[in-house]
Amino acid sequence: MDNNKVWFITGAGRGMGVDIAKAALAAGNKVVATGRNIDKVAQAVGESADLLVVKLDITNPADATVAVKATVDRFGRIDVLVNNAASFYAGYFEELTPEQMEQQLLTSLIGPMNVTRAVLPVMRKQRSGHIISISSTAGLVGFEFGTAYAASKFGLEGWMESLQAEIEPFGIHTTIVNPGFFRTELLTEESTNYAERQIDDYNKRRTQQMQFWKGANGQQSGDPAKLAQALITIANQEKLPLRFIAGADAIDTAEQVIATLQQQLNAYRELSTSLAHEDV
Repeated sequence: MDNNKVWFITGAGRGMGVDIAKAALAAGNKVVATGRNIDKVAQAVGESADLLVVKLDITNPADATVAVKATVDRFGRIDVLVNNAASFYAGYFEELTPEQMEQQLLTSLIGPMNVTRAVLPVMRKQRSGHIISISSTAGLVGFEFGTAYAASKFGLEGWMESLQAEIEPFGIHTTIVNPGFFRTELLTEESTNYAERQIDDYNKRRTQQMQFWKGANGQQSGDPAKLAQALITIANQEKLPLRFIAGADAIDTAEQVIATLQQQLNAYRELSTSLAHEDV
């Protein structure tokens, strides 16, 4: 087990990012913990000779470039990138403003792209590296009240799967992580934003959805510290997984997605297979 890697973690000022940073440090790795507020990150993660705290707003490409340079100046390399920082814009599609939709995509899709784009030249030069992107079960299946979030996570997954084929020849590996419900800070008021508009037709269901999501905060079954430890285990595998379904509830969701897709495939198999040119 190689416990002397350099981990670069986004969103390390709160939530799961703090747990990942602490777990990586405890395992003997060097850690670059990033966030928009470096005082908050430093306070959350603690002190260590193997820790570098760097300011990083993932929506700002220039920040990413500076953070990566600071990492290489201090530790000489980057072995593991964890795209963890995210937000949650909840609401019915019609009620979400275009600006809210754009902000969701900016933080949960374009942001990880900004950071990865800055890190890739370092990993290519090394001919090694591991990019872990935290997706969600919302990257496997869409859900009511989650159009913005699911769109960003589906986008993240398509990007990561395509990127994997592009960078594998350089010895760089990717892992998509699909957590179920974990007791992080994603559902707190600081991370969750709700639709601004209110359309009467959605009133009853919106009230129910708001009650569910606000009530779910702090009640999630998953332990983020255990997930962080699982990521350390995964990063030290000889064969790195392309995907990690995290949590029993996430496994249930994934199995339902598989069953539904199989059902949809079988329902129109005959029609689907009749679409070729006659001369084929």
